[in-house]
Amino acid sequence: FLVSDDWCRVRLTTDVDGDISDYINASYMPGYSSNRQYIASQGPLPSTVSDFWRMIWEQRVKGVVMVTNCVESGRTKCEQYWPLDYTPCLYGDLLVTIKSERPETNWTLREFGVKNRQTSEERKVKHFHFTAWPDHGVPEGTEALIQFRGLVRQHMESEGAGAPTVVHCSAGVGRTGTIIALDVLLQQLERERAVGIAGFVHKMRLSRPLMVQTESQYVFLHQCIMNSLKPQQTIEENLYENSDMIYANATALREFHSQNN
Repeated sequence: FLVSDDWCRVRLTTDVDGDISDYINASYMPGYSSNRQYIASQGPLPSTVSDFWRMIWEQRVKGVVMVTNCVESGRTKCEQYWPLDYTPCLYGDLLVTIKSERPETNWTLREFGVKNRQTSEERKVKHFHFTAWPDHGVPEGTEALIQFRGLVRQHMESEGAGAPTVVHCSAGVGRTGTIIALDVLLQQLERERAVGIAGFVHKMRLSRPLMVQTESQYVFLHQCIMNSLKPQQTIEENLYENSDMIYANATALREFHSQNN
């Protein structure tokens, strides 16, 4: 269940002399209709911020999804890899500028301008920062994360085609795996009227170990899927045994649902 291989590793370009390492802690991840729809990445460290931006540039990334805060409970979870204010900041050969920043209750949306000093080419990168995931456990309710995922999905369909979307938390496996799985499974639910939660988590772990890291994240993922069903007010027995829906673990869902009521 925890198999990984080199084929899914994101490689950075190296120079002719081989002085620059091609390594970054990031993996290509499958989506609903593509084997490389996302890149699951470790949150940048002080020593890897420039590599992170180089990956974004080389992979032609148009969207970055961040599901951690830089500091949680007094501990640094991720280096702030964008400018502190509207003053442009240089990361390696890439000059990053904040074009806009819009804080909301549960997330902040940003747009960055990224300019390559070597070629003078400039691109836009959207930044989707979910800020309401607590340090331990999972969000209190599912609605905010489902809405946030909708914003990301809308961007991926309108602007992000042809390039992977980067998703990261701190280690790039727990919250990262949960939001990627939610996006893919909601697409599957919409198109097939069925979801294979355990199967897709297993598929992700073939590319990157520990995706959806904890039991609480796994149960929360089920709850998000359940709360996305229409209509939401359904007789409980029908909800779990509806012939149009397939659940990997109906018993656990039933118990979770009864406990939360």
